[in-house]
Amino acid sequence: MHFYYLCRFMNIKLNWDGLGIITSIACAIHCTLLPMLMSSLPLFGINIIHNLFFEWAMIAIAFVVGAYSLFHGFVKHHRSYLPVILFSIGFLFLFTKQFFHSAENYFLIPAVILIVTAHYLNYRYCHRSKCSSPHHQH
Repeated sequence: MHFYYLCRFMNIKLNWDGLGIITSIACAIHCTLLPMLMSSLPLFGINIIHNLFFEWAMIAIAFVVGAYSLFHGFVKHHRSYLPVILFSIGFLFLFTKQFFHSAENYFLIPAVILIVTAHYLNYRYCHRSKCSSPHHQH
């Protein structure tokens, strides 16, 4: 909550859906491309490929940003459940992938698609409603 007040104090306007899309894509890149490109990192004692703390931290950041963005959009703008439902299903897939490592990409790909779609729809629905929120420029 302090971050919100800091942004208001500094007159910074954040696009929370854009930030949510970026964190979801960063998570997908980490989970799919990093193991293929950086397989030599353990030789140097660096293990971010299957670091549980890093993976759960990425999931937590994506969830906090997404939950705030969708909550704000739902309450202040559009009252549409579709972005919330897509986001929830996407996070169910993302959460499930942590426990089924052999099928990780089968859960990750739909998770990212659903989460990014939820943010995109939330963004579109927010901009359709004419509001005076400092989060959106109309």
